[in-house]
Amino acid sequence: MAEIGIDISAHTSKHMDEFLKQNVETVITVCGNADQACPMFPGQLNRHHWGFDDPAHATGTEEEIMTVFRRVRDEIRRVFEAYAAGRKDAAKVVTSGPVA
Repeated sequence: MAEIGIDISAHTSKHMDEFLKQNVETVITVCGNADQACPMFPGQLNRHHWGFDDPAHATGTEEEIMTVFRRVRDEIRRVFEAYAAGRKDAAKVVTSGPVA
């Protein structure tokens, strides 16, 4: 992630129970059976599952494995950026009303 200017050094894994008492509008899962294992949250409006390859299963040389990690990282980034852009566009329509 540092290669693309994103610092995740302070990030930690969190159990989803930490979020059960918060308002959660959108849940996005990205791998394996997370879609089936993830609970519905009270008030949740959006649920998406976008399955990506798990780079932890990559095999080969160190460089071949890194290539898989980079590919998946870039795929996730493209999908999430497109999703965020769509959400921003939808918010503009809601706040400004339809264009006549």
